[in-house]
Amino acid sequence: MYIPEHFTMKEATAAYKVIQENSFATLFSIHNGMPFATHLPLLLNQEKTHLYGHFARPNPQWKDIQNQTVLAVFHGPHCYISPSWYETNKAVPTWNYVTVHVYGEVEFIEDEHELMSSLNDLVQKYEAPDSSYRLQDIDADFLAGMNKGVQGFKMKIDRLEGKAKVSQNHPLHRQELVIKHLEQIPSPNEQQIASWMKANLPNKG
Repeated sequence: MYIPEHFTMKEATAAYKVIQENSFATLFSIHNGMPFATHLPLLLNQEKTHLYGHFARPNPQWKDIQNQTVLAVFHGPHCYISPSWYETNKAVPTWNYVTVHVYGEVEFIEDEHELMSSLNDLVQKYEAPDSSYRLQDIDADFLAGMNKGVQGFKMKIDRLEGKAKVSQNHPLHRQELVIKHLEQIPSPNEQQIASWMKANLPNKG
């Protein structure tokens, strides 16, 4: 990924936060000599060494994904930045965004217990705290049949890149103008980019 120095996400903890808050990722590999992508949830393990996920078995991507370096892209908040918010007319539109790229190799999960553990973690992450749904309560035969339809895997994190393009290349007063306008837009993306911008202001260290 092209990352100018001032957009580099220097703290790994910030990259992990993006992964955990935006875990519906895009996984790229080479399949039959061509780029291939699947959109799927990937969960970071507690040790922050692997990403866990699963393919639908009819998806051909998993059949030749081993023994190659793959790329998982996590898309964080993003939004349009209007030059009308600036104090000058010598400006053009741009897009602020946050993203994390993870590189590594895929290993299939063959152990039933490890597969169930990863699926249970996925359910627990997204089910509401007061939800009555529990994977452990599902009919065992039905669940076993469903599990045959997926190929679980884990991706070892060999390299991680984070990019937060949040107007750091503009003067402080202009960044503050952009934040002011973003905070007036009742959309999660704009609100989150405003928060990222405030956290990256020069006077915040």
